[in-house]
Amino acid sequence: MNPKSAARAIDALRRGWPVAVQADDGACHVMAIEGADDVTLGTFDPEGKAALLVSSSRAETLKLTNQRAAADPEMPVLIERSPWINRDIATSIADPVRDLGTPLKGPFRAGKINAPHAAKSALHLARLAGILPAFFIDGSGPVEASVNVEDITAYDDAARLAIATRARLPVSASEDAEIVAFRSPEEPREHIALIVGKRDSSPPVVRLHSECLTGDVLGSLKCDCGPQLHEALHQISDAPWGILLYLRQEGRGIGLVNKLRAYALQDQGFDTVDANTRLGFAIDARDFSVAARMLNLLGVSEVRLLTNNPAKVAGLEAAGVKVKERLPLAIEANPHNERYLVTKRDRTGHQL
Repeated sequence: MNPKSAARAIDALRRGWPVAVQADDGACHVMAIEGADDVTLGTFDPEGKAALLVSSSRAETLKLTNQRAAADPEMPVLIERSPWINRDIATSIADPVRDLGTPLKGPFRAGKINAPHAAKSALHLARLAGILPAFFIDGSGPVEASVNVEDITAYDDAARLAIATRARLPVSASEDAEIVAFRSPEEPREHIALIVGKRDSSPPVVRLHSECLTGDVLGSLKCDCGPQLHEALHQISDAPWGILLYLRQEGRGIGLVNKLRAYALQDQGFDTVDANTRLGFAIDARDFSVAARMLNLLGVSEVRLLTNNPAKVAGLEAAGVKVKERLPLAIEANPHNERYLVTKRDRTGHQL
């Protein structure tokens, strides 16, 4: 296992470079559709015959007849390359935000995938890279990086996370706070813990907060992230002690750019759940084993968890952290996020 290979492959995909993905059933050579230009695509696919690889949830929206409405977004679907599918058409196939502008797509024909395990891993790699899970596949040109399934698994392993540094950090909610930064060797994003108050023998009040640039920094009214962050800090400061874990998992794990694509789909009438699946992602792609690893490094094995999301409770307990109590976090709705909050309640099981 070599997680560095996965890091190189992720970097290559984000730059629009082709990558080879290997599994037990063979290999596939892929180039991200959103990163391709005429020059790089011409090098990767000089004959213009490379097929397209998309997620099954995206294939279902394109009305491929062999797809079910409840398609698993993790599964790959190959679209055979027709002469009329150029780079621009491929981009509109990959990105559902363009559906209203280019409504008449097809007809498409699903083809056989020669290495389905490798293709599924390629889609997973795209999600780790924060790009659309849609590729040109099996071009005849050279690749810039090569990765196998074991490399990707090792890259995903939260056990590689370690404490990088820590420092005193007075904040508005509490002058008695310490910030701790966590880093893994291959992952460029650092996770943060803010420890508030004096540690004692009681379980800390803990909040898992996933990064939200639009809500935390810009004050977006489309979500409740910013108000939740600040309310959580105040509730933690009212406890004997507590920890805010700031997780770099923007957009429920799909990344900033894809979250903004989901926003655009919401403006077209889709809710949060449907927007994510139309993009080819899971409803919630976050990895709460990262939070469990952070708590483990801080010497915390039992918490009082500040959350409305039962999945966070289950995720921590599955990773070996005992949740002694779930504490609700109530935030008042506004006209811009009311539907979003209803979706969280009705479709993803959030509760007060």
